[in-house]
Amino acid sequence: MPRRRQIYEGKAKILYEGPEQGTVIQYFKDDATAFDGKKHEVLDGKGVLNNRISEHIMVRLAEIGVQNHFIKRLNMREQLVRRVEIIPLEVVMRNIAAGSIAKRLGLTEGDALPRPIVEFYLKDDSLGDPLVTEDHIAAFNWASPYELGDMASNAFRINDFLSGMFAAIDIQLVDFKIEFGRVYEGDAVQVIVADEISPDSCRLWDRNSKEKLDKDRFRRDLGNVIESYREVARRLGILPEDPTPLTAVED
Repeated sequence: MPRRRQIYEGKAKILYEGPEQGTVIQYFKDDATAFDGKKHEVLDGKGVLNNRISEHIMVRLAEIGVQNHFIKRLNMREQLVRRVEIIPLEVVMRNIAAGSIAKRLGLTEGDALPRPIVEFYLKDDSLGDPLVTEDHIAAFNWASPYELGDMASNAFRINDFLSGMFAAIDIQLVDFKIEFGRVYEGDAVQVIVADEISPDSCRLWDRNSKEKLDKDRFRRDLGNVIESYREVARRLGILPEDPTPLTAVED
């Protein structure tokens, strides 16, 4: 498929004009960033793994009725997705104390939260993606009350499903970040899951050893980032058991 006009380039993905109206080609880069882009490396094969893992999760979510932007995977690094108007909020679902919530509330990393907690962050790198309340969202009209309720209910539903899916392969879903976009169909506006769901956007720990299998390995200089992402893909049944080089994996 010939490459179309570039629409947008972010820290981990590039978006290109799709072959049909209302579609976009999403390209997964090997770039790894942290701390609002202050830390940056290129990790060979990360984009391939995130492409395959996100595809797997989006397909599984669609099977249970959680609508998302994924249409099909085009190749090892690209997906065809629905074009959406991204809502400028990151929705974070937390099950275990880790990352910013542990620092913010003085919690011990690894402690189970009393119940799953949903948080909203404004998507603005220049401000450090600040935590915002529902009142902020309503006052600045970043999302309507209906959209906010829809995003929260979907986040809880996704959390229930992914927690079970990962538990079945001995992985603990600590937390995850999702984004939503608006799709316009005539006079109707629908909110669907967009962006990606991968070890870049989830905290995933081995259920027994508590070894981190996610982007925290990059943030905290723990090493073996690609090996950990590959282990997640292997357990999900996406990659073969043998350590075949990523560049040799067939579509």
